[in-house]
Amino acid sequence: MMDINLILILMIFGSIIAIETKDILSCVVVVGVVGLFQSLAFLVLKAPDLAIVQLVVEILSLVILLRVILRKEAPEPQHHPDYFPMVVGISLAALVLLFVYPIIHELPEFGYPIMRVAKEYIETGMKATGATNLVSAVILDFRAYDTLGEAVVLFTAVCGALIVLRKTGRKKSGESETEA
Repeated sequence: MMDINLILILMIFGSIIAIETKDILSCVVVVGVVGLFQSLAFLVLKAPDLAIVQLVVEILSLVILLRVILRKEAPEPQHHPDYFPMVVGISLAALVLLFVYPIIHELPEFGYPIMRVAKEYIETGMKATGATNLVSAVILDFRAYDTLGEAVVLFTAVCGALIVLRKTGRKKSGESETEA
């Protein structure tokens, strides 16, 4: 199984690259890669629900940040192709796939819980909660605070997206609506 220390070292290395790089677009991409490694770390720690939330928020924030950056810094067309960003992108994608592949094969078969708590939920969930749907019983009864936290994270991400993507911006002091 993949060692969590290796993932943490890669996350620290990516964070240092993001801090030291001078190009804002490269910084955003590297921060996105660090977030994907964090999602991978959640999978290794057997928290797939957190991994999914992290992945959704990471992809959403990465797309929003890329849109904002590319709108502000539209690059001028180049006459000669630059293959370095493409090679780095393909290398990072291959690196992520290299680390994800062993983890996927370590997951148990469907229907066979590997954690003691999951087995207990399956055996006593319907009797303890009275719910006919075991998934709803786990989400709303046993793990209600966790579900509330995930909902807050998603709500905050959506609010951030709406703020960044709004059509009208703030007006400077002394500026009327016709000048904007």
